[in-house]
Amino acid sequence: MNKKLNVFGALCFGVSLIGFAQQEQDSTNLEQLDEVVITDSRFKLKRENSGKTVIKISKQEIERNQGRTVSELINTKSGIEINGSRSNAGQNLDVYIRGGRNRQVLVLIDGVQVSDPSQLSGAYDFRLLNLSQIESIEIIKGAASTLYGSGAASAVINITTKKAGTKKISAVVASSLGTNQSESDQNYDIADFNNSVAFNGTLNKFTYRAAFSNQYTDGLSAAISDTNEKDAYSKYGVDVNLGYRFNKALSLNVYGNFSDLKSGFDGFDADFNLVDTDDEFKNKQFRAGLSSKYKYRNGSVNLNAAFSEYDREFISAFPSIFKSKNYVIDAYNKYVFDKMFYTIVGLNVIDSKADFVEEESFTNIDPYLNFVFVSDFGLNVNAGGRLNNHSEYGSHFTYNLNPSFTIKSNDEGYTKVFGSYSTSFITPSLSQLFGSFGPNPDLEPEENRTIETGVEFKLNNDFRITGLFFNREEKNTVLWIDGGYVNATDKLNARGVEVEVNATPLEKLSISANYAFTEYKESLARRIPKHKGNLQIGYNLCKTTFASLSYQYVHDRFENSFVPPLESFSLVNLYLSHKALKDKIKFFGGIDNVLNEDYQDVPGYVTKGRNVRIGFQLTL
Repeated sequence: MNKKLNVFGALCFGVSLIGFAQQEQDSTNLEQLDEVVITDSRFKLKRENSGKTVIKISKQEIERNQGRTVSELINTKSGIEINGSRSNAGQNLDVYIRGGRNRQVLVLIDGVQVSDPSQLSGAYDFRLLNLSQIESIEIIKGAASTLYGSGAASAVINITTKKAGTKKISAVVASSLGTNQSESDQNYDIADFNNSVAFNGTLNKFTYRAAFSNQYTDGLSAAISDTNEKDAYSKYGVDVNLGYRFNKALSLNVYGNFSDLKSGFDGFDADFNLVDTDDEFKNKQFRAGLSSKYKYRNGSVNLNAAFSEYDREFISAFPSIFKSKNYVIDAYNKYVFDKMFYTIVGLNVIDSKADFVEEESFTNIDPYLNFVFVSDFGLNVNAGGRLNNHSEYGSHFTYNLNPSFTIKSNDEGYTKVFGSYSTSFITPSLSQLFGSFGPNPDLEPEENRTIETGVEFKLNNDFRITGLFFNREEKNTVLWIDGGYVNATDKLNARGVEVEVNATPLEKLSISANYAFTEYKESLARRIPKHKGNLQIGYNLCKTTFASLSYQYVHDRFENSFVPPLESFSLVNLYLSHKALKDKIKFFGGIDNVLNEDYQDVPGYVTKGRNVRIGFQLTL
């Protein structure tokens, strides 16, 4: 016991030392500029000219969450619940946004759609990502099928990876270690290790970036049990990005990524009770692609092409292997008329294949058109249409109308009123149509209609508040009933309210808060909290030292009629960082679930209790 207490004491002492390390006098205060958003239109527009609700996770915010996962960070944003992100590192993740589920949330990496066609929902696995290799994240909520196609019904999460710097050569090395323990087993053994190294640079017209990352996590069982069995998790990834600028007009980037994760998991006994087992899950991903841009006066021609391959294996009493791949081509032309009309015309082709009893596939060939009007008197309009041409379901038209009106109060402040009416089209996954678990080749595609209205008020660069109401109607919802997939006969209506506040009341103090209310009109929403709120307070203790305190509240969640509701819970997290040697090195540390809250994230599975981590990042 003394040894365990000594380990805990050393970790906490290490975190404390960060705040008293040698202080350099280089200022870390960043000049506040007008926020620019991209994902809602594919153009760089000021936030005041966007009629969508866009959440932007900046490079700075990512750096202040080192040691965490992508899903943990996204889970702090309004109206988003990633179930499983608080559990064992290998736990399956379910993404819920505005009442939508995995298959209604589209993920982009550097603007290119990513999905695993063999997954039950065709979703992308966030566990394949490493936060240390990500530059920024933009999330637009509401239907966005016009620009991004099938699946973009409740949100689009656009992840931008890191690119090469301007120096000839530079390197970033980062490492962290910490505990990985449940609320009932606070032993404070070191059980979580994260490491990454990246090299990048620019040599005349050539740019390069190569990165390696790995994670090993032990200490938690997947299932709640008394055996103290541990389900280890490991992952490593390699990323390479090479670019060449032929001249001022033409540029080309090629990239490749490989990720390999392994995780222990627990299965079921003969009576389908969750028990400790020695089961193992493996998932490998290979992605390669290119992006090119040719600029001309007032516009550009863009091409994104990518190939992805996934290989998943479940080693258990019921073994299974899933292999899939997809090809994505997105070619589009952007043109700006008189700095007022921003237009985009494109063609998006996606070919998806998965192996079940035999190889199954389908293809989307979608032409699309979108334009944005930005007036000099406050009116902004984002509108467009897309013709989905699906090899199984024929043609289907989706559209979007998103007006907003902005009243400027000064150079920095404004009041913006916005609304939108959007439709989307979601095809059943290959697994739901032809897979190994209750497939139904007669499924109809889901159709969604989303209405949204809201107000955003910005006083200056130090205060902004946004409030909105949404209503999403879902038709032909794909459900699992009596061992197979079927379409729901009734329409489903999800509705809710979201509020976000960002403020800097003092030069060194920042506050961000959000609240979301979400419900189904007809029934209880499975695993979706009706009320969820987040609060984060950050403070620059000095020019080189930053500290933050965050709080999250999650309301009761319904599972099913056979399981009692999951009780509400509250989490408190602490973070501290310090820069030294002219910002060349940064030390950081954190304590998650400070109060050691006892709760369940996923029924029957272990949830993380109080955990501590420390680390550093060295820039050369």
